Amino acid sequence: MERRSVLAVVGTAIAGWRLAAAAPPVKSHLVAVLGNEDRHYWDGLRHGLRDLGYEDGRNLRYAWRWSHSVTERLPALAAELVALRPDVLVVSGSQAARAAQAATATIPIVMALSSRPERLGLVQSLSRPGGNITGLSTYSPQLAAKKVELLRELVPHAARLGFLWTASSPAEAFQLRDLEAAADAARVVIVPIDVPEPAALASTLASIAALRVHAMLVIGNPATFEGAERITAFALAQRLPTMFEERRFVELGGLLSYGANFTAQFRRAADYVDRILRGAKPADLPIEQPTSFELVVNRATARQLGLAVPPALLLRADFIID
Repeated sequence: MERRSVLAVVGTAIAGWRLAAAAPPVKSHLVAVLGNEDRHYWDGLRHGLRDLGYEDGRNLRYAWRWSHSVTERLPALAAELVALRPDVLVVSGSQAARAAQAATATIPIVMALSSRPERLGLVQSLSRPGGNITGLSTYSPQLAAKKVELLRELVPHAARLGFLWTASSPAEAFQLRDLEAAADAARVVIVPIDVPEPAALASTLASIAALRVHAMLVIGNPATFEGAERITAFALAQRLPTMFEERRFVELGGLLSYGANFTAQFRRAADYVDRILRGAKPADLPIEQPTSFELVVNRATARQLGLAVPPALLLRADFIID
């Protein structure tokens, strides 16, 4: 190789080395996550952040903590995450949000799922949260009435509707009130059925037969998510038409679900995380409520229950499972 060529190669190498040495290191953001368990809908957050340019291990790191349906663990888990000093803390569920709120007033908190955060004191208002918490709500004013309407459309004779919930949850207490108001308007009765903890699910289900409910609504919470297979099997064995909040229950054999798409909610939460990492303040980011809900119908389960699904209901369904 000629001397001139050698010098050119060496010069290019030195210039490249100088540019690399002068380039600032890639900032790696720490995103802490607090939830019940690592289910498929968390992929919405992962994929959403990836599509926004955040690569795990390069410019983003995660710290995960799961309560595994033991809500009493949430405060300690929240404190663990806060001690790591993350850039953002993402939470799922109102109880996780309350634990995070108690653990920090400065670290930005994004709620991937919540219900009535303004009524729970998590934010000042939906339009102006005002503190360090923002994100998404799964609640909509017409949701309770729509659930009653859909269930009675499929089961017209249902006059007593069981409501499987956890009474100690303040967020669920608000949902019960909305449901009772909707039921009064439809001239049906809501029968609350408390599951205080996941370990009590079996005994709670065993007590339902004596309540003589014609159909049942199941709220999505740590106890029901952990017992999803047991609840759907029970409803089928008892020939009890049951509506759920999330499609996973219908995929397991539940009759129908109506609610926000959880995976889409978590993916939308990635946008909130991105905006905060770019400098936005949670206090200035309005809480987003769902504008659409998905209806999932398990036609095979309907046949086993001896129910004819009205064609109009099938036409409105987003997904039909046969």
